[in-house]
Amino acid sequence: MNLKPIKVGLLGFGVVGGGTYSVLTRNAEEIARRAGRDIEVVRVATRTPSKAKAVFGEALPVDDDLMGLVSDPNIDIVVELIGGETLARELVMQAIAHGKHVVTANKALLAMHGNEIFAAASKKGVMVAFEAAVAGGVPIVKAIREGLTANRIQWVAGIINGTTNFILSEMRQRGLPFETVLSEAQRLGYAEADPTFDVEGVDAAHKLTLLASLAFGIRIQFDKAYVEGITALKQEDITHAERLGYRIKLLGIAKRRPNGIELRVHPTLVPASKLIANVEGAMNAVLVKGDAIGETLYYGAGAGAEPTASAVVADLVDVTRMHTSDPENRVPHLAFQPNALADFDILPISEIRTSYYLRFTVEDRPGVLADLTRILADKSISINSMVQEQKGEGSAAIIILTHEAREGNVVDAIRMIENLGFVHSSVTRIRLENLS
Repeated sequence: MNLKPIKVGLLGFGVVGGGTYSVLTRNAEEIARRAGRDIEVVRVATRTPSKAKAVFGEALPVDDDLMGLVSDPNIDIVVELIGGETLARELVMQAIAHGKHVVTANKALLAMHGNEIFAAASKKGVMVAFEAAVAGGVPIVKAIREGLTANRIQWVAGIINGTTNFILSEMRQRGLPFETVLSEAQRLGYAEADPTFDVEGVDAAHKLTLLASLAFGIRIQFDKAYVEGITALKQEDITHAERLGYRIKLLGIAKRRPNGIELRVHPTLVPASKLIANVEGAMNAVLVKGDAIGETLYYGAGAGAEPTASAVVADLVDVTRMHTSDPENRVPHLAFQPNALADFDILPISEIRTSYYLRFTVEDRPGVLADLTRILADKSISINSMVQEQKGEGSAAIIILTHEAREGNVVDAIRMIENLGFVHSSVTRIRLENLS
């Protein structure tokens, strides 16, 4: 290489930090051929230096001086892998202030503070790359930001949390309840000891917020996303969905509508014939619909040391290639020029339009269906199909699949149905997407 090496500082040396160093070392020659110069890790700062010291020994400096690393004049690119929001935000902002490029896998940081971080980076003329923050090693950020720039993106729908996809896959395949499968996921390392961010949909919403900004050219607006997790899902609904030709997945969905953008994460019935419905285990997949290309699907490992490191190193190569270029000629952080971001409204959940799965128990007697269908018709909800199953002496389970309807109307209809004297259960509602 004729050019001097690009020097990298690693903030954090956990699973992804170790994977990043491993990939950089193992593929050093290939990476240099792609980047045009060597990329070298020259310093590591971590809150627990002993693990990193066991790897590096005396080969390079390892300490717990996180702030010292981001101000080190010997470092060109800071790779932030410590996670969290508060300290990570402070470190990234300091790195930018010192004129350093940043590569991060921290979706929570960008979902909460991305607007501020990208603005500071643009003002300073440095890059903040974040491929690893969404769907692990799947190059979905680059695909939307660069590969699909000719398209007016119509919608994005993704399985972007491997923990919940593993749980739902196991519930369907083995017929086990949520709590049992969650314990298994924790034992196998797919779920954290505190799995709240995963199972309640927050992690997926962080990632979806970033994808929506890239797809539609809007500011990051995590606070306006609708978020619903999988903790209330019942095994019987997974079974019913399967019989009806659907699978239940936790989807992040962002859709362009005439009156704004839908931004929502929730369990979703998806036709079993769709490729995304057959994504099992801890894998991730994202569908993107563009007006010119139609549907494209991106699939792969959404977590893990080396899959995530694959994305981190890809960002390092990109930043290295563009290191000396005019900041005005780089690919914008959020795909659209910063002064051209649109001010589209994020629609409240009551205004979204989709189809629905409704399940409840009623008395098995004449006139019940007539009353139910009248309520739905009065709320402009059209029935696609209906199934009735005996549940015992004098009662039946009703399962209704609707055509597309407004969420607010469906909520009103559910409230009216639950007030009927012959309805003996609350109404289970799961949204349904045909993804067409």
